[in-house]
Amino acid sequence: SLYHDPLLACMEFTRRLIKLRKAFPILRRGRFLVGEYNEELGVKDVTWLSPCGNEMTEEQWNDPHARSLGMLMDGRAQPTGILKKGADATLLLILNSHHDVVNFTLPEVAQGTAWTCLVDSNQPELNSDEQFEFGAEYTVTSRSLLLFELQRDDSV
Repeated sequence: SLYHDPLLACMEFTRRLIKLRKAFPILRRGRFLVGEYNEELGVKDVTWLSPCGNEMTEEQWNDPHARSLGMLMDGRAQPTGILKKGADATLLLILNSHHDVVNFTLPEVAQGTAWTCLVDSNQPELNSDEQFEFGAEYTVTSRSLLLFELQRDDSV
């Protein structure tokens, strides 16, 4: 396996990240994420989550001991300056700067059915289609970055 060579493994992981960035337009939008609810479209472009899977409170933002957070990027938010609902994938980016594991509760999201983990920086060989239910606790290893894709409910 090429993963016995650390340099080749690093290069392959980087290739995967580049491929994901190209595959998901939401990761390269030109519109700045503001985190405000858009009444006309009924969506927030980004929601910052605590490890319990809920939107972060002001107190959690200001907690000097907090070491993990989630960034929920809703693909339905408007992608450009034109007031029009987006059709991109919805992604969840989880960051853990803590030296220990953090159990992160995967949030329930409108028009979705489950989450699929696309990237786990502490598992560079991860290549799984395993789906995780809303409310499931995912063990986020120390000092890692994870990226999940929302599996949409096509009947909605």
